[in-house]
Amino acid sequence: MATRSMTRRITLAVTAVLSLVLAGCGAGGGGSAGDTKSINVLMVGNPQMVDIEKLTKDSFTKDTGIKVNYTILPENELRDKVTQDIATKAGQYDVATIGAYEVPIWSQNGWLTPLDSYADKDTKFDKADLIKPIVQALSGKDGKLYGLPFYGESSFLMYRKDVLKQKGITMPDHPTWDQVAKVAAQVDGAQPGMKGVCLRGLPGWGEMFAPLTTVVNTFGGTWFDKDWTPQVNAAPFEAAVNFYVNLVKAHGEPGAAQAGFTECLNAMSQGKVAMWYDATSAAGSLEDPSVSKVAGKVGYAFAPTKVTKSAGWLWAWAWAMPKTTKKADSASKFMLWASSKDYENLVGAKLGWPRVPAGKRESTYTNPNYAKAAAAFGQKTLQSIEAAKPDDPGVQARPTVGVQYVAVPEFQDLGTKVSQDIAAAIAGRGTVKEALDKGQQLALDVAKQYK
Repeated sequence: MATRSMTRRITLAVTAVLSLVLAGCGAGGGGSAGDTKSINVLMVGNPQMVDIEKLTKDSFTKDTGIKVNYTILPENELRDKVTQDIATKAGQYDVATIGAYEVPIWSQNGWLTPLDSYADKDTKFDKADLIKPIVQALSGKDGKLYGLPFYGESSFLMYRKDVLKQKGITMPDHPTWDQVAKVAAQVDGAQPGMKGVCLRGLPGWGEMFAPLTTVVNTFGGTWFDKDWTPQVNAAPFEAAVNFYVNLVKAHGEPGAAQAGFTECLNAMSQGKVAMWYDATSAAGSLEDPSVSKVAGKVGYAFAPTKVTKSAGWLWAWAWAMPKTTKKADSASKFMLWASSKDYENLVGAKLGWPRVPAGKRESTYTNPNYAKAAAAFGQKTLQSIEAAKPDDPGVQARPTVGVQYVAVPEFQDLGTKVSQDIAAAIAGRGTVKEALDKGQQLALDVAKQYK
């Protein structure tokens, strides 16, 4: 019942604004429902998505005759836009990038098209090659596959080997958060304008709380216990958030309250920070000398811990087909291509092997071209993905799966609102305690629907 009620609330909330959104934002050129040679694709503005936009015309469109009209948005805007379109069945997009959080919820609501038949029919696609944890994350409760992965990821610590070496510091393969904080203080200012660490402070359940929830987990905290009792202002949760906020305020990037994945990627690749804890998928951009000043200078360590043995998250950005599309055949051809080995090889040949959208196929890690280019981070990425524990990410039992999120519709709003107050604390407006006390009350409202 909670899922259906959430669907109704989303529908009511966005129907009023949807007409304005549709009037003001075209899908990159559009195309009528009868125009099967043109599809509309909505995707998040990460580097891998920018790459596919560059490569589509001279490869996929040239081979199939299917024109792809892309709309690319920052993560928070993407989440709002895709929810508006799919939840209200507006049907503006034939394909959209969604993630492991949305798949089980939206598939249960009947918003997505199952993709097994397309993947199974295309023997060249090789569905069996997909990494099992990624497949599980993109499957519904009915066991069907609802997302074809574009790339998969866990999280790890990225650090400047040369900067640490100059300071006589050796980063362990499995650092603790206390060690990371100590190193951040030691390397802060090691080079002109360099800060010790970059941590996301930009509000958003998928922005700030992706890394921060993994910190909460390894500090012994959780959003809810197994009985749905909220733990947002409990001691372990508060200790984790205080640690995170204090670290980024003392040794983090300037303007941290507005820094998300993209801002931290830019800061690390331009040599403005000595360390960064974030998605394993960032490594390809850091090792690409055409866009990164620090290629070849970065070391990689597993996600820092406190009381747990591991802490990395599990995520995949995946291609999903809304039930509303009238162009399933063309949309499926695009999705299969964009998730294929052939596309990975195309990226490697045209843009460089570090930029391959990896983390989804076993064969990627046995490809000698990729293995050489990703020698510094490839195996750690694969090991981190395989070690992630969505069903057991902390020290206590949970009511749902999810490492860096709680797999219920209401978490999107809950996590975002709490993150806004924590961002205010990072910026010096309010305290962590005030933010978490408010968060506890919001979490109580969520829990009432499930207890």
